[in-house]
Amino acid sequence: MGFTTLSLKGRALRLLSQREHSRAELLRKLAPHVEEGDDLNALLDDLQARDFISEARVVESVLNRRAGRLGAARIRQELQSKGLGADAVQQAVAQLQGSELERAREVWRRKFGEPAADPQTRAKHMRFLLTRGFSGDVVRRAVLGADGSDEG
Repeated sequence: MGFTTLSLKGRALRLLSQREHSRAELLRKLAPHVEEGDDLNALLDDLQARDFISEARVVESVLNRRAGRLGAARIRQELQSKGLGADAVQQAVAQLQGSELERAREVWRRKFGEPAADPQTRAKHMRFLLTRGFSGDVVRRAVLGADGSDEG
């Protein structure tokens, strides 16, 4: 027989050793591997009770990995896709609001480095930042500020 198949708990621990996972993510990833006699919810309850699953650590992990490259809208979307509670998502996004303009400017600087020469290029720079989840106002201020004409 051998050890070719991992137990449900083994799979969960392996996933958690790779990165932080929310309860909803683990539920989605482990559900296809549930066999007769397995109780996935009991396993997840046990892991949560032992602090292997932590919503706060998932939020912190996403912020640490993604905030330097993405705007608040994209990070909100990523946190929501992980099945995190609305309060945790809202607090994380509020945490990002103060540094949104600085982060957008840094992302812009790393990608482009110099102000746009013409309106078409400026529009391209703005689209780039918008797709990264920065708000329209922040994008406008970051790109126009790079031209030295920031009015705000």
